[in-house]
Amino acid sequence: MPARIATHAAVAELMRRYDYLPKKSLGQNFLTDPRVAEKIAEAARITLGDRVIEIGPGLGGLTETLTENEAAVLAVELDKRLVYILQKTFAGNNRVEIIQGDILKMDAGELMRERGWRTAKVVANLPYYITTPVLMGLLEGRLPLSVITVMVQKEVAGRLRAKPGSKEYGSLSVAAAYFADVTLTALVPRNCFFPRPHVDSAVVTLKLIDPRAGSDEEDLLFKCVKAAFGQRRKTLLNCLRAQTWINKGREELLTVMKGCGFDEDIRGEALSLDEFIRLARALKD
Repeated sequence: MPARIATHAAVAELMRRYDYLPKKSLGQNFLTDPRVAEKIAEAARITLGDRVIEIGPGLGGLTETLTENEAAVLAVELDKRLVYILQKTFAGNNRVEIIQGDILKMDAGELMRERGWRTAKVVANLPYYITTPVLMGLLEGRLPLSVITVMVQKEVAGRLRAKPGSKEYGSLSVAAAYFADVTLTALVPRNCFFPRPHVDSAVVTLKLIDPRAGSDEEDLLFKCVKAAFGQRRKTLLNCLRAQTWINKGREELLTVMKGCGFDEDIRGEALSLDEFIRLARALKD
């Protein structure tokens, strides 16, 4: 097998050796460009002594690069057959631990505590269909993570970094801005994978930051965000009026909004994170 796992030749050889075919139902697209793996490790600033949770290692192309950067890697893979291949590939490598499971049903914090990890980084080449729930689970989980570096669909990368008023701006944009500083690290064309996906990808780094709202305001903040983007064509006023958790009439809501400096016909997509926080605080008070 070629020296690098993240190559077309190595991926083909591993699939031939283990009689394995990628599963479309699991969104499997294996990385075949070692330069991309290196860019991901650089974006996460992987160095000696780092502890890394890798989600969806696939055939191990990125895993290999992470261990070469002298990180301890806990690789979480859903597909049992891939777990078997990974265990064979990394047999004898004491920097890698491979476990089988669905990250959406696992407690990442508990995984860290079991291994005595006080902090960790997350690195992942996420299947497109679980990108948002995985990211939100990690962000909302208040885990002791420093950085989350993920390869996602290019469109999702745009949503993570979108600004108020843009077509891509939505609840994911607000949540990402609330929990992290988001950086686009690299664009990855579809020909860097096998099988080739229908869309291009991007590497995004989320450096976690301290929340800007108090714990008693956070729940209300995200209720406001969810309401504002639930029906984008409606004004913010009408979106809020439709919420059962708001015990205010139209005029009272309008007074609150005007006190925040918002016009009556403003839409939720026009509000920045700071303005959503201002609205939540006003509704709380």
